[in-house]
Amino acid sequence: MNNRVKMLLIMTLFACISGGVLSFVYLFSAPLIEANILEEQRNSIFLVVPGTKDYNEKAKNGVTYFECKDSSGTLIGYALPIEGNGYQGVIKLMAGLKPDLNELTGIKVLQQVETPGLGGRIGEKKFQEQFKGVKTKPAVGYVKNQTPEKDTDIQAITGATISSRSVVAILNKGIEKFRSVQ
Repeated sequence: MNNRVKMLLIMTLFACISGGVLSFVYLFSAPLIEANILEEQRNSIFLVVPGTKDYNEKAKNGVTYFECKDSSGTLIGYALPIEGNGYQGVIKLMAGLKPDLNELTGIKVLQQVETPGLGGRIGEKKFQEQFKGVKTKPAVGYVKNQTPEKDTDIQAITGATISSRSVVAILNKGIEKFRSVQ
């Protein structure tokens, strides 16, 4: 047999074996990954709406949200899973809102692929903590290189304005869509 044919057959065999192994690993790990994603989402509900003891998942006109209740069953807020485009890919957030939808109780970045050390800092606690108590009317905004003066603004990450702006835009769009179904 010709050396080229042997080499082609061996490469094809290795490619088939590698593809089979990758398929097996995916089939094994996909349910585990999905379970971890759901668990992180559940945990984030309690984080973004402090005081939540129980919640109910609701969906209305294509908008999924969670009604958060305290130990007495009183509605204390909403947890809203939202997503949109960032600088390098999709950013998924969980946003907490007071029952009147006029104030954020917190946010949690669930998934992002922004530039490590720059835009990736949207996943840091320091960035996310500043959303607590931010007013949502007229809209959440951001400022660069200064302390926010308005109760609707947060401070953008220096060197990662696009990622900060994306988080704010995702929040505003998600909250507006949620208001329209309430």
